[in-house]
Amino acid sequence: MGIVLAAGAGTRYGRPKALAEGGAWLRAAVDALRDGGCAPVIVVLGATGPAPETVGLPAGAVPVWAPDWATGIGASLRAGLRAAARTPARAVAIMPVDTPDVGADVVARVLAAERAAPSGLARAVFHNTPGHPVVIDHKHWTSVSAEATGDSGARTYLSSRDDMVCVTCDDLATGRDQDFPASTHADRSGN
Repeated sequence: MGIVLAAGAGTRYGRPKALAEGGAWLRAAVDALRDGGCAPVIVVLGATGPAPETVGLPAGAVPVWAPDWATGIGASLRAGLRAAARTPARAVAIMPVDTPDVGADVVARVLAAERAAPSGLARAVFHNTPGHPVVIDHKHWTSVSAEATGDSGARTYLSSRDDMVCVTCDDLATGRDQDFPASTHADRSGN
């Protein structure tokens, strides 16, 4: 199962990232998870409202509303994990909506690593920096949810683990979060 975290307001970006590039980032995240081996794919909504038509939800994606989305990404993650817990899913691959260059090949590689890992934990790593997706076995969901507060998401729980399988994916994507529109980013970098 896949979970796209798309509930935030995107304050640095200037609008909810679920709407970025006419919804292209959202479609890319759903496609990456689905084509990488995740079914179904949950999309956690928040700032855009609970109605999936406000974001042009891709066909087959399952909308989940995070009513407390404004408290941070932890609320979105908890909403996604609650929804996943109502399914027979064994593990979830979690991706934020703002990593548009992460494709199905990255997802498939990290899923394969998680399946082989006794810990049931794997994550993509780009140039020695932890990234997404993060794949988490169901045995961790309660603990992840308990520690997912504010903007930490699963970071607090995962950073305390020494059994996380880190999967190098530099050859497939940059894994960069897109926090600013392209023109703003260029202005900030001096280009």
